[in-house]
Amino acid sequence: MQTNFGTSPRLLARTNDPDTSHEAAAGIDSSFLEQLVYSAIHKFGARGCISDDVRDMYPGYPYSSITARYRALLDKNFIVDTGERRKGRSGKRQRVMIANPY
Repeated sequence: MQTNFGTSPRLLARTNDPDTSHEAAAGIDSSFLEQLVYSAIHKFGARGCISDDVRDMYPGYPYSSITARYRALLDKNFIVDTGERRKGRSGKRQRVMIANPY
């Protein structure tokens, strides 16, 4: 498991994305956002949580600032997709995530 938060800005935008996307990626503090999302998921303990639960904890943050962090946290093994699904506000099923200790 990786022990550091944050994702290189070059990985946050695709090669063929417009220059504005690359500029936006360079301006994101992905380390802070990944820690924020990890902390929220960690607070739910073994019960786990869905994306709606995490987003409810940070209503002042844009949807994409929160949801875009799950992939990096999964890839770094900071969080785990339990395989369980729960219904979200939209009525659609969302994956249940738990935090790995680091």
